[in-house]
Amino acid sequence: MIINGQQTTAPRTYVDRILEHWHENEDAEALVQGARRLTRGEARRRLFSLGHALRGQGLEPGDGVGLFLANRVDSVLVQLAVHLIGCRVVFLPPEPGPGELAALVEQSRARAVVTDPLFAARAADAAGRSVHAPVLLGLGPCDQPCADLLALADACPETRPEGIPAPAADEAVTVLYTGGTLGRPKLAAHSHRLYDTLMDRADDTADDTAGDTRSAFFPAMAAGTDRVLAATLLTHGSGHLTSLQALVTGSALVVLPEFEAGAALAALREERITATMFVPPMMYALLDHPECVPGALPALRRIVVGGAATSPSRLQQAVEVFGPVLSQGYGQSEALGIAAFGADELAAEAARRPELWRSCGRAISDTEIEIRAEDDTAALAVREVGEVCVRGRSVMLGYYEDPERTAAALHDGWLRTGDMGYLDAEGYLYLVDRAKDIIVTGSTSDNVYSRVLEDFLLTLPGVRNAAALGVPDEDFGEAVQVFLATAEGADVDPAEVGAAVTAELGDLYTPRKTVLLDRLPTTKVGKVDKKALRAAWTSAAVSAAG
Repeated sequence: MIINGQQTTAPRTYVDRILEHWHENEDAEALVQGARRLTRGEARRRLFSLGHALRGQGLEPGDGVGLFLANRVDSVLVQLAVHLIGCRVVFLPPEPGPGELAALVEQSRARAVVTDPLFAARAADAAGRSVHAPVLLGLGPCDQPCADLLALADACPETRPEGIPAPAADEAVTVLYTGGTLGRPKLAAHSHRLYDTLMDRADDTADDTAGDTRSAFFPAMAAGTDRVLAATLLTHGSGHLTSLQALVTGSALVVLPEFEAGAALAALREERITATMFVPPMMYALLDHPECVPGALPALRRIVVGGAATSPSRLQQAVEVFGPVLSQGYGQSEALGIAAFGADELAAEAARRPELWRSCGRAISDTEIEIRAEDDTAALAVREVGEVCVRGRSVMLGYYEDPERTAAALHDGWLRTGDMGYLDAEGYLYLVDRAKDIIVTGSTSDNVYSRVLEDFLLTLPGVRNAAALGVPDEDFGEAVQVFLATAEGADVDPAEVGAAVTAELGDLYTPRKTVLLDRLPTTKVGKVDKKALRAAWTSAAVSAAG
C-alpha cells in the first residue's frame, strides 16, 4: 500500500482503499451535493485537513466521536476523518428525543460530538447532560457555543495525519443506535470486519464486473464507473453502507440532502445515477410521481430496496417502471447484511415462483442463516417458523458497554435477530413478524422502539399499563398506535399524551391514535398480549371498513 507516495506494510483499511482511488485521476468527480462538487484531489485534501482538525481537539485513537449529522458532503468526509485518525464513529440519528439522545451520548462514551448546525441545540443539550463532558463541534457556524470544525480544518495541513495504529480485531470502530429501553439504549458495535467485507467485495468486483448477485449489502458495482445516490440517512446503516460501497469502488457519490420524490427524480436524471438504495416509502413515492414513467431514467442500473417490509405488488410495479434493476436486501443494525435478492435473480426466479416476491432473498456471501426455536440452538426444518439467527462478518461484536444484552443476543458467533421467519427448500428467507416489536414508520422508514415508548408512557399520570403497536398505514407501511390502561377516575387526555410523547421522544414516536382501556389483555405469564390487541384492532378496522 502507498500512502503519501511511500510504501508501507501497515494493514489496509477501507479508508486506505478510498484514498487509493482518490490519488488516481485527481480531477474526476468524487462527491456531489447540489452545486457543490468535489474532485478526488479536493476530497482527499479536505479529508486530511478534517483529520488534523479533529486531532487538534485532543482526540486520541480509540476515542468515541458522536456524529449528529444531516445528509451533506461534509458529513461523509467527517465520518471518514474519524476513522482516518483511529477514533470510533458513534452515529447519532435524528429520531431520538432529548432523553434518549442524551443517554446515547453518555453510554457511547463520546469524547466529542460533531453536529450539523440544524441539530446544534439538541446536540448541545445532549452533550451538556453527559458526565463525560464531550467537546461540541459544529459542521459550520452554529447558534450554540461550539467550535466550527470546518473553519478549524481550513487552517490545518492537507497531508495525511501520521502515527495512527491499526484497529485491533476486537476493537469497536463503529457504533449504531438500535433502540433499547428508556434511558438505556442498545448500541450495536462493529469492528473492522464489516469494512473488510466491503473491500473484499470491491476486489471481487474489480476481477469480475458481473459479480455475485448476493454480494455484501447490495449488488456489485463496476469499479469506478458508477454514480451512486445516497438518499437514506448517512447516520443509519443503509446510508452509511451505500456511501461507502460507492467510495471503495471509486464511484462518484451524490448526496441527497432530503428525500422528496420530485427532487430525487431530478437528481437521478440530472446526475445520471446508475445505482441507489431506497426504503419502501421512498420507492412508493417515486412510483406515484407523475414523471416516473418507463424509460425516464435510462442510466439507472440498480435500485436496492430494504429497511422494511415491501409490498409484493409494489415491487412488481417497480420492475415494470424501472426494468429488471430491482434488488432487495435484509439486515439490521446488529448485522448490516443478512440476505439479498439480486436484480437478475429476482426477475428470473419470481417469474418461476411468484411467492418469491414475498421473500427477502438468500444469505449473502460469507453469511449463514438458521431458523431456531426460542432458547434452542438446533435449526428448525424447512418452512418451520422460528427466530432468524445469523452468523458472518457483518454481525456485530456485541452491544457497546452492555455485556448482559450481548450475552442474550450472541451465542457461539450466532446472532439471534429477534425477527421471526422461515426458510424454504432453496434457502430463500421469508419474514413473518418482528419479535422485538419495532415499528417501522415515517417517510424514511425509521424505527420506533416500542419499549422506549411504553416506558415513557408509564411515567405519565394516570397510566397503569401501556402497549405500542405498529398498525398498517398506506403511506408509511406502519403507524404508531398506543393502548393505555388508565387508573380508575383518572382523566387522561389522548391529545395531551401525544403532546408529551412528542416533546420527550420526538415526532416519529407521536401516536396516530391513543386508545384508553380499563385494562390491557395479558398472556398466561402476565405479559401484555399484543397479539390480542392487534387482533382487536384488526377486527375493529374491518368492521369500520364494512
